Amino acid sequence: MPFFNNKRIWITGASSGIGEALAYAFAQQHANLILSARKEQDLNRVAAACAEAGAASVLVQPLDLARHEAIPDIVDHVLKQVGKVDILVNNGGISQRALAKDTSLDVDKKLMDVNYFGTIALTKALLPGMLTHQLGHIVTITSLTGKFGSPYRSAYAASKHALHGFFDSLRAELSHTPIKVTLICPGFVRTNVSINALTGDGSQLGSMDEATDKGMSPEYLAAKILRAVEAGREEVYFGGKEVLGVYLKRFFPGHFSRLIQKTKVR
Repeated sequence: MPFFNNKRIWITGASSGIGEALAYAFAQQHANLILSARKEQDLNRVAAACAEAGAASVLVQPLDLARHEAIPDIVDHVLKQVGKVDILVNNGGISQRALAKDTSLDVDKKLMDVNYFGTIALTKALLPGMLTHQLGHIVTITSLTGKFGSPYRSAYAASKHALHGFFDSLRAELSHTPIKVTLICPGFVRTNVSINALTGDGSQLGSMDEATDKGMSPEYLAAKILRAVEAGREEVYFGGKEVLGVYLKRFFPGHFSRLIQKTKVR
């Protein structure tokens, strides 16, 4: 029997990219899915495909991670329908493509509101139920930029670094419980992340980065993520040579600093 058979799995950012690929991968293992993102029409398309792929059930729940005040009521609404959530996959977020000096503070705040505060708001709303049932697995898709910063992504990297700080602390606090916390750190993935990325004035970039276009497929990454979640891994890195940046930063910070200044990241 597949490991995720009949598990209740809530995925944010499920309307495209990594979230969509994860939805299909979990569906093939006959999971019960809750799919969230802002665009309900796209969620309905993904939900139909998940049902065809073998999902035990699919619930579409539109969610805007920037509307923090609405999240507790949305969680209550979902729990009344599904009872409990076995796995939360925090995947929703937005990226950035602008120099720090050209990025307005409003854009910095928006990236933190969605990527960081929205993610922890949903996690905190679901945590009491996980503690009551003494089960749960919180999976958060961060980024390799959660381990090191790179040009054109100052606020994005800050939001991902913040997620690492929060979830490392949460994991330690939950160490006496059965609840697991996994951080997934991908490198370049071939999605629309750069097309939808915010520029300095808050408008979308509207074009594909060369590095992103050459990245791994979301389907390949999704398969890797499922194996990491099943194994209960705490933190994993996926990607090409960009993964080496984690170790260069840790052991040879001066060399890494010189290298990242010259590396083509867009």
